[in-house]
Amino acid sequence: MSQKTSPPSLRDLENHGAFIDRHIGPDDAEIARMLHIVGHDSLEALTDAIVPGKIKSPAPLALAPAMTEVDALAKIRAIADKNQVFKSFIGQGYYGTHTPNVILRNILENPAWYTAYTPYQAEISQGRMEALINFQTMCADLTGMEIASASLLDEATAAAEAMTLAKRSAKARGNVVVVSGDAHPQTIEVMRTRAEPLGLTVKLANSAEEWDAAIAADDYFAALIQYPASSGWLMDWSDEVAKIHARNALAIFASDLLALTLLKSPGEMGADIVIGNTQRFGVPFGFGGPHAAFMACRDAYKRSMPGRLIGVSIDAEGNKAYRLTLQTREQHIRREKATSNICTAQVLLAVMASMYAVYHGPQGLTRIASRVARLTAILKAGLQQLGFTASHHETAFDTISLKTGDRTDAIAARAVALGANLRKAWGEYLCISLDETTTRADIELLWRIFGGDDAKLPSIDDLDTSAPSLIPPALQRTSPFLTHPVFNTHHSEHELLRYLRALADKDLAMDRTMIPLGSCTMKLNATAEMIPVTWPEFANIHPFAPAAQTHGYQELIAGLEAQLVEITGYDAVSLQPNSGAQGEYAGLLAIRAYHQSRGEGHRDICLIPESAHGTNPASAHLCGMKVVVTKCDANGNVDLADIRAQAEKHSANLAAIMLTYPSTHGVFEEDVVAICDIVHQHGGQVYTDGANMNALVGVAKPGKWGSDVSHLNLHKTFCIPHGGGGPGVGPCAVRSHLAPFLPGALGNDGIRTQGTGNGAMVSAATFGSASILPISWMYITLMGQQGLRKATQVALLNANYVAKRLAPHYPTLYTGRNGLVAHECILDLRPLKDSTGISAEDVAKRLIDFGFHAPTLSFPVAGTLMVEPTESESQFELDRFIDAMIQIRDEIRAVEEGKLDREDNPLHHAPHTAAMVSGTEWTHAYPRELAAFPLATLRQQKYWPPVARVDNVYGDKNIMCACIPVDAYKEEAEA
Repeated sequence: MSQKTSPPSLRDLENHGAFIDRHIGPDDAEIARMLHIVGHDSLEALTDAIVPGKIKSPAPLALAPAMTEVDALAKIRAIADKNQVFKSFIGQGYYGTHTPNVILRNILENPAWYTAYTPYQAEISQGRMEALINFQTMCADLTGMEIASASLLDEATAAAEAMTLAKRSAKARGNVVVVSGDAHPQTIEVMRTRAEPLGLTVKLANSAEEWDAAIAADDYFAALIQYPASSGWLMDWSDEVAKIHARNALAIFASDLLALTLLKSPGEMGADIVIGNTQRFGVPFGFGGPHAAFMACRDAYKRSMPGRLIGVSIDAEGNKAYRLTLQTREQHIRREKATSNICTAQVLLAVMASMYAVYHGPQGLTRIASRVARLTAILKAGLQQLGFTASHHETAFDTISLKTGDRTDAIAARAVALGANLRKAWGEYLCISLDETTTRADIELLWRIFGGDDAKLPSIDDLDTSAPSLIPPALQRTSPFLTHPVFNTHHSEHELLRYLRALADKDLAMDRTMIPLGSCTMKLNATAEMIPVTWPEFANIHPFAPAAQTHGYQELIAGLEAQLVEITGYDAVSLQPNSGAQGEYAGLLAIRAYHQSRGEGHRDICLIPESAHGTNPASAHLCGMKVVVTKCDANGNVDLADIRAQAEKHSANLAAIMLTYPSTHGVFEEDVVAICDIVHQHGGQVYTDGANMNALVGVAKPGKWGSDVSHLNLHKTFCIPHGGGGPGVGPCAVRSHLAPFLPGALGNDGIRTQGTGNGAMVSAATFGSASILPISWMYITLMGQQGLRKATQVALLNANYVAKRLAPHYPTLYTGRNGLVAHECILDLRPLKDSTGISAEDVAKRLIDFGFHAPTLSFPVAGTLMVEPTESESQFELDRFIDAMIQIRDEIRAVEEGKLDREDNPLHHAPHTAAMVSGTEWTHAYPRELAAFPLATLRQQKYWPPVARVDNVYGDKNIMCACIPVDAYKEEAEA
């Protein structure tokens, strides 16, 4: 007699964990098949076999159960509604802007753009690199400089990077940087943070007299000028720059690109370096970020610039092609010799800003700027009629400042009561900044705020005919800008739409294929996680808005901090760092400040295993620490005996050790607890790099096994998209004794306020890239404690499945306990190079013909490929990648056996473009069919790279980093 099965319960039917199955690629049946191949009967058994028992968490995460997408969106909607979107006149480097809807929908909300990876593989990144070279051209043109980079993190950190670039480049030997007191307060704070550990001094010049005295001295190597000034005034700085140059120092300008459409450029005044923010080019406030900063400079400094630079080279067919040029300028690659630890750009936001310029063109930008400047002149004239006089010179672009004395607080409060925010400055001043979103009604609102309800308001139209321009004729721009056709073509929505589609089609992103590179955890960025980012209640909040208007953000941030504390086992988290490198830096600064607070400021030795990420020694160097490299053994594990010896040798001065766990070699090392104990015994602190946290969530907690601090990568483990190489978020998590030294914060009056801690600011905004924090909050909320643990376990399974299936073809270089890897595996291709001449780079390029982004090439070991499949990839997608790798191995074997020529084979000539395989002549020793369709499945769906293999050497020898002149295309066509 058959047994009746009970019907599913209501709770089963409600399916609260549905999102877990949507985020995790393999279903339960696939997981079972993959476990069988790996040799284990359950995810728990596999986890036990991989993860050392000493570090395992004894209890499940104390997080809420998983939620449905509908319920999670409703919950975060309620949180967002607690924010109040007031009209912002605060300015201070952040301004209202209209994001063109065609850019909003087709870039910011388009996975073809936001799921792409950093463009290290040039052949599959031509679209986003063209957008970035537009950005570079835009910044160089508007600033009047010779070269610009592909974006930095924010204006304040860009200023700090400019300071250190100037220190390296100036002939002056002093250790002082002079900073105009009318620079943005957050810029001054971050420059002070960066200067102090490096032995540099920021000398603030708060008056004309102080400025004159400072630049007449011989102790400085650079001076920073805010143009326009933070309070709004303008002047021609040419004579001052000449005085600076006379002292062999460099002139740094912090500038505003929209203003520069109307103003004489810094380059025309003799500037050496120009930095700023492109936020007002279509990127919302976002409570502080992310926004794309820029750096432009003289051509002479290009080889010392921090960050990324897109250049023009040629491909194997002689065609023009974009690539990351001078790649060693990503200074963290130089490890302890680095001059910057910058590893993240703000690509997605730089793309938005560049397309804003493409869409509006020079005439459109000038019109927007002219309207802002005209409204500013009208506002000032009206305030004069109401009895208020601007306190600075009779010059301005978009900002005026009024000395309001003991009425300052009352007027600011009246503004809030009427739905507006003003900036309080220097105790008794109010600053008003206008922008693209300012309307006539806003001007009248401001007059009512200052004049009172009974005041007779001035006439905007009357003042429009009488109010003089606030930009003096000598400062009005006469030089052309944005003359390249790309900025003068796509002004209709239809044309821009097609341009964006054409660029996206050139690239490979996560919306098309698995990106199996290790160390960067390219996982699903679910649509439900992304939706809240563009809600006005999150997007349109100024970072210095009063706390009473940001209760929603406060709840979201507190909730995310609590989630991360529980996941990591630490006691406090700062969300201020807006990249992983910034998180590292913040953690090391906290360690440094902790030692100083105990009277042990002499502790400056940082132990770093030779397998560590390059940003680790770079960050330590920037914190004034001395790096001592420790050895790894033949299996890739850190050498415990060497760590013990070095800790003993440097015991009196030991500050910290920097570990990556699981290791950069992709294994769980057994001795991590012992390492922590050794370092603590000698008075040091333990920093654990959180880059590989995707192998730990729900399984182990760094804060519980002895680590003192970690940075996390929310753009890796916690689902914020990489966006083509940025934005990133790198929170710093610490145990309680380090919490007081986490980054502090500023108010909109420039006065220090209580942030997470009392430490130095590392980024411009209190909560860094706050507008993308909802993504990680949504991910953790949707997954719940059970989903997060399963995601980690499937990440471990997927990596071991790939390693196991490829084992007959490519050996895995390092394995851990029981012959297993962690969440990534390193495939060793070095023996193939010796026997066939085929390199790991050849394999990476050949994978493009199969429609795959390459794994991580030659890191952490030259001649290898590091594969991290992540939990989001299904067995189908993993098998597709494995099939491609096996076919490539068969091609290599054919070279070994003489069936394919050692030089003329599909690997050496990969990738193959459509033009190559469809040309009238085919001169290769292998068939077109093998070049184009090495697997039959590719006939159904084929990605064609837009360029052939790009010549890196040519690009570095012939550096061009602006839009390709139209004549170049004509010359190619004629040739």
